[in-house]
Amino acid sequence: MNINWKVRFKNPVFIAQLGIAIFLPILAYFGLDGKDITSWKIFFDLLWQALGNPYMLLLIAGSVWNTLNDPTTHGIGDSKLVLNRKDDR
Repeated sequence: MNINWKVRFKNPVFIAQLGIAIFLPILAYFGLDGKDITSWKIFFDLLWQALGNPYMLLLIAGSVWNTLNDPTTHGIGDSKLVLNRKDDR
């Protein structure tokens, strides 16, 4: 699995996709909306509950897999062009 993490984390769209891939399955599983998260305590309690639930971890892993996967390349990883890139242009 060759991924150019440096380039990916410079891309705000990738960061947003990764956050959504992790947090939306948690909200859906617990039947919550974003407006239900009104404090940091609620947020971290929810994350802690999710980390203790094997099924939830599988849902998150599948969602993150879909975020990392580039359907234009073989397997999971970046193309040779992206692997050799030094910046996000």
